Amino acid sequence: MASAAEQLAANINFAAFSKASDLKKRIWFTLGALLIYRLGTYIPLPGINPLELEQFVQQTQGGIAGMLNMLAGGALGRMAIFALNIMPYISASIIIQLMTTVSPHLEQLKKEGEQGRKQINQYTRYGTVFLAALQAYGIAAGLEGSGAIVTDPGWFFRATTVITLVGGTVFLMWLGEQITARGIGNGISLIIFAGIVAELPAAIVNMLDLGRQGILATYTILGILVMAISVIAFIVFMERAQRRLLVQYPKRQVGNKMFQGESSHLPLKLNTAGVIPPIFASSLLLLPITAAQFSAGQGPDWLNTVTALLGPGQPLFLLLYISGIVFFTFFYTAIVFNPKDTADNLKKYGGFIPGIRPGERTAEHIDYVLSRITVIGAGYLALVCLLPEILRGQVSNVPFYFGGTSLLIVVSVTMDTVSQVQSHLLAHQYEGLVKKSKLRGSRR
Repeated sequence: MASAAEQLAANINFAAFSKASDLKKRIWFTLGALLIYRLGTYIPLPGINPLELEQFVQQTQGGIAGMLNMLAGGALGRMAIFALNIMPYISASIIIQLMTTVSPHLEQLKKEGEQGRKQINQYTRYGTVFLAALQAYGIAAGLEGSGAIVTDPGWFFRATTVITLVGGTVFLMWLGEQITARGIGNGISLIIFAGIVAELPAAIVNMLDLGRQGILATYTILGILVMAISVIAFIVFMERAQRRLLVQYPKRQVGNKMFQGESSHLPLKLNTAGVIPPIFASSLLLLPITAAQFSAGQGPDWLNTVTALLGPGQPLFLLLYISGIVFFTFFYTAIVFNPKDTADNLKKYGGFIPGIRPGERTAEHIDYVLSRITVIGAGYLALVCLLPEILRGQVSNVPFYFGGTSLLIVVSVTMDTVSQVQSHLLAHQYEGLVKKSKLRGSRR
């Protein structure tokens, strides 16, 4: 017999969507907030020469600036007020999560519930401002040393750039929190998603224009599009994949009645770390390239040598990239999922895995299973993220929107948003069924 949730899910239709007024308000609020974000990506910083900036961006497309520009929806390339995007907030969140494993104070706050989470969020905001200020000053100093991009260099330009970029990041942080509370899904993820999707049509048009000029063959373009669709299907399959551990609950007696033991499943996602590993790995590897580009080839010899060895498509770059993805996959999975806490919670509510003793043995078993499925998850992330590098090696002038981190973010956020919409529709239909049942009961 199908469960109540399955029956409700089967009955979801457009009529139910039209009646869900709260859901429509959330969708309109989300669209309005994302529109404000997109408008901000076109407001330039003061004191920038747009022609010189365009030439500089074309020269630095292979560095970390190119990847960050993609995640920022083109705001970094236009040097807009949202050039830093929401990346400082993500970095601060990861740093705080890392510190919870070594700081007893943060670990205690994590266990205190809602009040503790509010304090941790406050620390994350402070960290965001600090990291954004450092990155903004680095951008200001780098622009001043990169030719005639800055029309009037000096401390006044640096101060205004830092204040503007930090203010833009703080505003996006607040906007993401508002989308989460009053909109649909994770606001931070939706902001990154909107930036990537907004730049995707331009990338497709540029690729088609290369085909019209004869630079790219027609069969090459068709092959890239087919590959992109195949990668999307593969990502959907792998993101939904999970290993379910059977959890059994013992029989219990309430009054004179004996209730049979229930069983459920503990789902372990194949990719628990999400898109964090490729972002961290690529950022670390592309840092020397970007530093050399800002120095215009006038840096030390060792920096130029490292830059040549770590160029995109080079064997050393690919090897270190894969190693970084695998390392951060295991590292971040260990942070976001604690087998010991899960085992303690199961023991607290009387649940156990058949054949495994509750407590420490259950934690060891969960860690054993999680470690092995994380190997598959790390391999999946490495394979998807290597596609742009392989394409660059085989076919030049191909935008990296058709593989790697961009597709991971787009597909993951889309799946999460669809799940959020379905949850709201299920809740709306469930409330409707409850009201109908109460009305029938009152008539009787």
